[in-house]
Amino acid sequence: MVRLPHTPEEVERGRRLGALLRRARGERSLLHTALDAGVSPETLRKIETGRVATPAFPTVAAVAAVLGLSLDAVWAEMSGAAPSRGAGMRQRAAS
Repeated sequence: MVRLPHTPEEVERGRRLGALLRRARGERSLLHTALDAGVSPETLRKIETGRVATPAFPTVAAVAAVLGLSLDAVWAEMSGAAPSRGAGMRQRAAS
């Protein structure tokens, strides 16, 4: 199977997604975030740095859930649209 190169739009969306996840992760370790989401730390690192421009939806959903991000907020950031009201970060339950 031959994979076509990503379009400039896909590459830019991947960069925006990576930047959003990195900001949302804050001081939390990449290792713990990845393990809590059920993905490899290398995969999360590649997404955060934009090296994976089109990660699988279940991967994005799992990382977003761990970081308390709604999928609406993730899509708004990736597409460059303004997020809908209440689509930002969800409140995390106190540990």
